[in-house]
Amino acid sequence: MNRRLTALIGIAALVALAGCSGLAGTATPTDGDEAQLERSIEVTAAGEATSAPDRATLSVAVTATGSDAEAVRDELDAGDDELRSALTEWGLSDDNIRTEEYDVRESYETRDDPNRTRYEGVHRYAIELDDVDAVGEVIDVAIDAGADRVQRIQFGLSEETEREVREEAIATAMSNADADAAALANASDLEVVGVYEVSTSESGSQPYVRESYDAAAGGGDAGASTSVETGDVSVRVSVNVVYEAVPA
Repeated sequence: MNRRLTALIGIAALVALAGCSGLAGTATPTDGDEAQLERSIEVTAAGEATSAPDRATLSVAVTATGSDAEAVRDELDAGDDELRSALTEWGLSDDNIRTEEYDVRESYETRDDPNRTRYEGVHRYAIELDDVDAVGEVIDVAIDAGADRVQRIQFGLSEETEREVREEAIATAMSNADADAAALANASDLEVVGVYEVSTSESGSQPYVRESYDAAAGGGDAGASTSVETGDVSVRVSVNVVYEAVPA
């Protein structure tokens, strides 16, 4: 067995061990031409950063029931006027309030009974806020204006904040990649001398979500705003880095 084959087998074993320990990287010596590195170490690493949210989206709904579909629609329309009026009076613009679902249908419970027909309607809204501290107050305004359900509260990041947090995540990912490359180089009798190529392979933010909220329990003391727990939003980034290496 010649030296080159022995080296390749040894590095393949190293990469296999690295994968088991959480290192996502390879070290591959090549006989490249001028456009390729003679020796390289390739690493994929992840980084994560978190931030307090500065944006929130509430999912609230107005519901109606009745024996006549048109009456249910009229009730939903009246509820729409009241809800939008209350929210805009509080300080939101029409652009912050959008319809996510509008549906009127016969109830499943009475569909097979022609003598007992009932219709159910729902108008669900997404309400966007730039002030997360005002979420509880807006919930109270919506409920007082006729909203029957607060189905979901999602805390996220504005574009500017997410960009800043993503940069922190990239810096962490690169630091992890450098550490992994150094470990691979050390185990392969190589030395890292620089970065040849780098790219991000995937990224994304993970909002903090409250999946449900009991509107009936949200009132509390008269005049007191509903308190809603928030949590940090995380941004995760993966980087692919090819390092130039030389014999140690």
